[in-house]
Amino acid sequence: MPDAQGFRRKFGVLGPSTNTIVQPDFDAMRPYGVTNHYSRIFTPNANAISDETFRAGAETIGRNTLDAVRSVMTCNPDYLVMGMSAVTFFDGAAGADRFVKEVEREAGIRISVGSHACTAALRVLNSGPRIAVLSPYWPAMNREVARYFADMGYTVVRDIALRCPSWTAIAEVSTERCREALKQLDGPDVDAIVQVGTNLSMVRLAAAAEMWLGKPVIAINTATYWHALRANGIMDRMEGFGRLLAEF
Repeated sequence: MPDAQGFRRKFGVLGPSTNTIVQPDFDAMRPYGVTNHYSRIFTPNANAISDETFRAGAETIGRNTLDAVRSVMTCNPDYLVMGMSAVTFFDGAAGADRFVKEVEREAGIRISVGSHACTAALRVLNSGPRIAVLSPYWPAMNREVARYFADMGYTVVRDIALRCPSWTAIAEVSTERCREALKQLDGPDVDAIVQVGTNLSMVRLAAAAEMWLGKPVIAINTATYWHALRANGIMDRMEGFGRLLAEF
């Protein structure tokens, strides 16, 4: 018998324990008959993040991911959704593929991850190869993001790392600061803008920015959830989150 509320699909969502944005974002995009079951990846909140410590902290999250996978699998989800982006960009496309295989091997079901979801979004939106990237990360992590996109055939011509001082501080970045960053990133040499970092609140701002910039602006939470829905044959269209969910 199907689940009484998740009769279309039950999603197991994996996200850092410090993340307060991805869960409400995914719930806002949840169609009727789909349910999200959040499994928190234990993540000590850093009091001070630097270029040197960011990767170490993100790798801690990566190491703890399989514990969260084992926990959420007890509710028998149909599919997994990764609500943390940094670990899905490490070591380029090969690293992303390796991460996906490791999780899917442990879970026995498939997963959508932010890096590959953003690539799928760029392709379906027919973006050109020149992109700009906005992140809450530090420059060293932005270089990993650029490396991944280069592997996928895209050139990061400009990027901004907001250098948030702690994991929880990412969720405190204002809409005004993000809007100003988008303006700085835009230009005639940019075909699309991609925002990474799932604890950065951007899904509605990105949708609005598409209208005044006249080009794709992809928020990673939108791309990841859209990818999970479409991978499961759920084709519901939704307004308010940009062209991706409204048209594709």
